[in-house]
Amino acid sequence: MRTLYPEIEPHRTGKLRVSDIHDVYWEESGNPGGKPVVFVHGGPGGGTNPNQRRFFDPARYRIVLFDQRGCGKSTPNGSLEENTTWHLVADMEALRVHLAIDRWLVFGGSWGSTLSLAYAERHPDRVTELVLRGIFLGRKSEVDWLDQSGASMFFPDAWEDYLAPIPEDERHDLVRAYYNRLVGHDPKVQAEAARSWGAWGARVSSLVPDEEKIAKAAEDPSAVVQGRIDVHFAVHRYFFEADGALLDGVNRIRHIPGTIVQGRYDLCCPVHNAWALHRAWPEAELEIVPDAGHSALEPGTVHALVEATDRYAR
Repeated sequence: MRTLYPEIEPHRTGKLRVSDIHDVYWEESGNPGGKPVVFVHGGPGGGTNPNQRRFFDPARYRIVLFDQRGCGKSTPNGSLEENTTWHLVADMEALRVHLAIDRWLVFGGSWGSTLSLAYAERHPDRVTELVLRGIFLGRKSEVDWLDQSGASMFFPDAWEDYLAPIPEDERHDLVRAYYNRLVGHDPKVQAEAARSWGAWGARVSSLVPDEEKIAKAAEDPSAVVQGRIDVHFAVHRYFFEADGALLDGVNRIRHIPGTIVQGRYDLCCPVHNAWALHRAWPEAELEIVPDAGHSALEPGTVHALVEATDRYAR
């Protein structure tokens, strides 16, 4: 069973000015002369962390991580202005040019899979391979499954906690109700909504829920920022022109080698999302991990992802 590569520190960091408002944090680690790869983090609003460098052999990869607009070390923190899917796609392309990279492997999970697909469909000539995990295609049915009704059937106890901040007369549209609270101006209301939103996301993200992780997600000082960005994208349907737009655009990337890794028991982004993508893109390899949920760090998922990056490095 493959595991993550050892911890590694970046050898170069910076901020790229991408608009009059936003500066995007980026970092490089691994081999400066290696195969370029960009890690696209989840969320929206999640930010990067050191473990994300470890899916790649540092002797063979030039590893690029970046924090999307408003996230992590990018500034201004939590900003929703000029913050859409297509701004983020443009930022990725600007970063590629800034780093003088001709083409790169694009690696993303959850919301990162969404943004990776959007980037690849707009810039297919700049992508050598795609490695995608926990597929999310930004469709209304997927948003409803997680945040309105669906996953709730597996965690009715946690669902009650998720519903608690929202009055009965607003529960017909929970994403909108959370949006109104998280983008509002009452810090107490924001904090309460962020705790519930963050705890629910953490609860459904692992095959076996980690109570310590769930508690940490609920109380994380950045929970309000993450929640604001997350609901901003969700309430705007991820800024796609049509429901299913990513599936409609798959023909643009079918020539690109791809690997799709999906946990069989992913309650956040159910396996039928990955199956729909694979049906539209049969040339991509689909690996369904039989004993995994949504988290990238579950053993079977780590194994499949590292196997894929090693294979593409060769």
